[in-house]
Order: sequence, then structure tokens, then C-alpha cells
Amino acid sequence: MSDLEPLALLSAEAGPGLGLPPELRRVYGGDLALRERCVYANFVQTIDGVVAIPSVSDSNRLVSGGSEADRFVMGLLRAAADVVLIGSGTLRASARGRWRPDTVFPAAAEAYAELRRELGLDPRPRVAIITASGSIPSDRAVLEDAPLVVTTNTGAARLAGTLPAGVEVVVLPGEAEVDVAAAVELLRGRGHRRVLSEAGPHVFGSLVEAGLVDELFLT
Repeated sequence: MSDLEPLALLSAEAGPGLGLPPELRRVYGGDLALRERCVYANFVQTIDGVVAIPSVSDSNRLVSGGSEADRFVMGLLRAAADVVLIGSGTLRASARGRWRPDTVFPAAAEAYAELRRELGLDPRPRVAIITASGSIPSDRAVLEDAPLVVTTNTGAARLAGTLPAGVEVVVLPGEAEVDVAAAVELLRGRGHRRVLSEAGPHVFGSLVEAGLVDELFLT
């Protein structure tokens, strides 16, 4: 990680920082300010605003260009989160994804772990998956980590008996869509203060429309 140049923050919220370990602070270009209770999202986009190309698999990697700095920020934001929220589309697009800080940027694994200890967090954030239809492939790596699946009655019926032991399924109001406000409230009720959305544009748009997004980290 020592070869990464400090990032240039184009805009940052003023306020008390989390108290990043020195090496994380150096690379990030300062401390990371996040409210104690917040929903924040992370996107990498092209200069003309493209974040995903539906017709291209793994298009997020094409957009990011494999940037080490982008992966560092992803890991840092995960390291600060109680829970990482994704949609079923994001899950389907990443067979091996675990949504852990250390898997996206292993060079900073020790520093990320130190930050989580200082924040009083579990060794890794829990993953919550939103799916209205219940369309979740049963072979995805993250299902081994006992994620929370938030779905509808229809989705729960489709998922019955298909998921590994330890995966918790919770039914929320809605049929065609999961009520994202109810989903965030559910996570709050589980004690998850900082919710990181790594869902795609559809779920992110629903969160914005519901007025739930406090911060957007845009690379």
C-alpha cells in the first residue's frame, strides 16, 4: 500500500472523522468523516456518468479500469460499515464476491482490521441482499457468510429450500419491489448504524427516491 499516492478529495463533508489508522489516513488524503448513523453509497463512474453497462458482464471492472485507488476506497468504506447492502443483480454479477474490506484490497487488510477494532465492529461487515423476485443463484460465495436476504412473499416462496444453512430470509412489505425504507429500518433494528450501499443503480435510485442516502462516494 505504501506505493499508492494520496487521493485528491474533490469534496468532503466537514465534521469529526473516524480516526483512521495512519496509513489509511495517508492514502485517503485525510480522515474519513461519517455520521454515526447513516446510509452511504459508493460508485465509480466514467467522466460522462456511466456506472454500469447492462449488456456487458462485469462492466463495473471495465468502468473502473482496475484502479488500485478505487479498490482502496471500496475497502475503506466497507471497513467502516456495520452492514453492506447489495441487490440481487449485483450478486448475480459477482460469483466470488464476499463484500469484505480485505478481499477488495488485500494490501490494506491489517489496517482495515485495525479500524474495525477501534470502531468496536465485528471482524467483517454483514451482507444484506435485497431481492423482490428471490432470483438468487445458490452457488454464490457470499452465501457461505450467513448473509441476510430481504425479500417479498413471492421471493421467499421461490427461495424456500434453495439457500445454504445460516442464510436468514426476512419478508418485508411489497410484491413487485422491496420497500427499501422498511429494509433500512430492519437493519437499524439489528443494530447496524452505518449502512453501505454497494447495490446497483436500481436499488440506489430507490434509496435516493426514499430520501435515505446521506453520503455518496464517487470515484
